Amino acid sequence: MKNMQLMLIKSSITGSKVQKTMAFITILLATILVACMLNITLKIGDQVAGELRSYGSNIVILPRGESLSIEIEGKNFTPLKSQNFLPESNLYKIKEIFWRNNIVAFAPFLDVDVKDASGRAFVLEGTYFDKNIGLKDEPEFSTGVKSLYRFWGVEGTWVKDDSEDEILVGDALASRENLKLGDTLRLSAKNGSKEVKIVGILKGAGEESHKLISSLKLAGELSGHVGEYSKAEVSAMTIPENDLSLKARRNLDNLDSAEYDLWYCSAYVSSIAYQIEEGIPDISAKASLQVSDAESNIVKKIQSLMGIVSILALVVSAIGITSLMTSEIYRRKKEIGLLKAIGASNFEIYTLFASESLVVAFVAGICGAFLGYALSYVMAYTIFAHGIGIAWIVLPISVAFALLISVVGSLIPMRSVVKLLPAEVLYDRK
Repeated sequence: MKNMQLMLIKSSITGSKVQKTMAFITILLATILVACMLNITLKIGDQVAGELRSYGSNIVILPRGESLSIEIEGKNFTPLKSQNFLPESNLYKIKEIFWRNNIVAFAPFLDVDVKDASGRAFVLEGTYFDKNIGLKDEPEFSTGVKSLYRFWGVEGTWVKDDSEDEILVGDALASRENLKLGDTLRLSAKNGSKEVKIVGILKGAGEESHKLISSLKLAGELSGHVGEYSKAEVSAMTIPENDLSLKARRNLDNLDSAEYDLWYCSAYVSSIAYQIEEGIPDISAKASLQVSDAESNIVKKIQSLMGIVSILALVVSAIGITSLMTSEIYRRKKEIGLLKAIGASNFEIYTLFASESLVVAFVAGICGAFLGYALSYVMAYTIFAHGIGIAWIVLPISVAFALLISVVGSLIPMRSVVKLLPAEVLYDRK
């Protein structure tokens, strides 16, 4: 009897190729869709953060007490009249905080009012361009406006960070004052004068399109604030805001010890800004909430879409599997009757059909996961102009999803197995 049961099981697994092929395709298509959406959802946060970082900073550093009325995105700063300055050497401590590896770029800024030989007044802004700050644990790390504002472009060449005689001129200022590449200017300020050469025209900037841009070293010498800066901007890789970060944003004292530890050890823009304030004395670090909120909203919408698509895929594919299983049970009712006649229990018959369905689902889940990876790569390349990484957690989730489709789709058809009586089936009475 056992041998006969084994033969029937083997025959059932290898037979019904059309139905199994249709079930495989049904589960495969659903799994591809879910795997693609899930991989994009898990990786989209990094992509969105990277895209947002390309548009500039998300944290600004000012001397403590001068951080009122700040609008980062609009670049409108209204510090107090008695301007303070911060030591440039302390700025490097930004790469010593807990989330130091998430700091991708930063640059200090120092504005100086200058005049040329003809009496024309300009604002000269000193900054970093692509400066290696000599970190011991990251000797190759360079930072400045070239990485902070990747949308900036220069007609000509960039200023060298140690230069005292080279400047960029914003395109709006160059057009208004008829300044060209190669022109020389003698700039005077309260701490002396320097003859400088225009080596590049800055394009794509905001406020800086109306300024002269130089090395921080030159601005410091002209202003008498060598080795100091008045403002710094930071670009940090962050994770989307959630309820915990919003609670911390409202009042940090509202967090209990466990919540505080979780918030502090999570790459929220607010926690990174807080750590910067801890690490650098006498500064105020303010986060751009517009950037973090935009990132959170985008990710949440994509996650919601993924959830809806997954539910729809589960329902549609389960209906398809139900139809196929019902047809399969009807086609094989004599086989089921024979199995019952030789002593097979309903559970054993359930196991037989379930094993067939689960084997097909398992193979379809694996194939669907890898095809989903490929589809997500193509979609990411289309959207971001480059591929997307692989979240390996998608593979087991996809397989589990495929198995769930199989189980859900088999529940209703399996109930009809109980109602089949051996005598009625074998003698065509049912």
